[in-house]
Amino acid sequence: MKTTQLFAIAAFSALAAFGAHADEADGSQYGIKVMSSRSVSEVRAEAANPVRITNGGTGFIGVTDSALSTATVKAQAVQSARNGQTSKGEIGLM
Repeated sequence: MKTTQLFAIAAFSALAAFGAHADEADGSQYGIKVMSSRSVSEVRAEAANPVRITNGGTGFIGVTDSALSTATVKAQAVQSARNGQTSKGEIGLM
């Protein structure tokens, strides 16, 4: 009896495995077809001269001089928070 049940389970699992692959084997329906308008030599020439990032890629523009003192900026920040003009946490301005 156990052999019959084991055989039935193996047959069922084999049948289920074959049913799961009802698609094309290579997945060609998902392939992207691209028609390029540029020649290979143009692309290679552009790749040889990559875009240079002048600030080292950090996104830092530079230090700017300000006429305000640190105490003035802190006082403005406190006043802004008291007036409800600044966001708190992840909520943002409402």
